[in-house]
Amino acid sequence: MKEKTIIGRSEWCAFPDLHVAAIKARVDSGAKTSSIHAFNIETFERDDAPWVRFEVHPLVNDLDITIVCEQAVADKRLVKSSSGEAESRYVIRTPIQLAGKVWEVDLTLSNRDSMGHRMLLGREAMNGRLIIDPSLSCTQGRMKINDLKKAYKEASVLAAKMSLEFSINTSS
Repeated sequence: MKEKTIIGRSEWCAFPDLHVAAIKARVDSGAKTSSIHAFNIETFERDDAPWVRFEVHPLVNDLDITIVCEQAVADKRLVKSSSGEAESRYVIRTPIQLAGKVWEVDLTLSNRDSMGHRMLLGREAMNGRLIIDPSLSCTQGRMKINDLKKAYKEASVLAAKMSLEFSINTSS
């Protein structure tokens, strides 16, 4: 049997292929698919395949960091939101980094501006890997604001080297 990692009700994770260095996820075993905060979502074609371009503000209440992401569309699904309304969402497949491990997950793209977390970690992403203890939070470590700013400055340098759009307002 593969050893599973205990996580709490919220955890910090990253999406290296999207240059999202740190994003706090609400852990929700009631949600099937994971979701990431995305806005300005637009589709395009690359090599005769559907792709999606979107922007992410990875930190709640911090609009200084904007990441423009591009990823192949894995699917388009009808997802029932927490309010019970069905919404059609694009799905991308990308590696997640959490608890010292990296694996592929499906993410739906949804505007989570009104939510307390920029990401929701659903049960499909956790199956066989993670166990939730809802009495805990950030079992894999807490992120201080200075650490977050540093992580995103480093990510912006990497993105610039790869000619990707990435903006961070360092004046504050």
